[in-house]
Amino acid sequence: MLIILLGAPGAGKGTIARMLVEKFGIVQISTGDMLRQAVNEGTPVGKKALEFMNSGKLVPDDVIMALIEERIAQPDCAQGFIFDGFPRTIPQAHALESLLTKKNMTVNAIINLEVPEEVVLKRLTSRRTCSNPHCQAIYNIYTMPPKKEGICDKCGSSLIQRDDETEEAIKVRLETYYEKTQPLIDYYCKHKAYFAVSSLDAHETFNAIVKRLQK
Repeated sequence: MLIILLGAPGAGKGTIARMLVEKFGIVQISTGDMLRQAVNEGTPVGKKALEFMNSGKLVPDDVIMALIEERIAQPDCAQGFIFDGFPRTIPQAHALESLLTKKNMTVNAIINLEVPEEVVLKRLTSRRTCSNPHCQAIYNIYTMPPKKEGICDKCGSSLIQRDDETEEAIKVRLETYYEKTQPLIDYYCKHKAYFAVSSLDAHETFNAIVKRLQK
């Protein structure tokens, strides 16, 4: 099974992807996670991407596609995978289609998670991430706080607010989304595998998606 999850930053793509992974036994592919790992490891790709990520801008397509082609060739992707927040632009969609065609792969579902902007701002500014690059656990100061304020439950490292999750950076990310990514919805809505679902409550969203996928 091959799924594409769309939606604004903070729409819940990561959460829904993890729930679908558990349900269907497939792999979650998050370009954000891949890029952050590259940044933490100080790779050439990571260094190149860092300036874009910190300002909330999109990372160049050639960097993204190189990471993706390498990732989907790995053995754990053999049973299927979910693209979490990719593609983000029509050129990326074209590049992905070309890659999947080359690999003889077909998209089973293109899911757009819909959520109001005010909800996005609250969700993202309340996120805290473990500073340990080998952990990277994510918390929310309102809905999923750590047991001890500012400390990761899993490894004991300090929690931080990522540079791209301050209110200023989030507004830049949303502007970028509306300018470059929103047109992608118009592009994909004509695809037979496309459907949209409200993403205010994770469990309700997940149940609605599973019901649609099992039709």
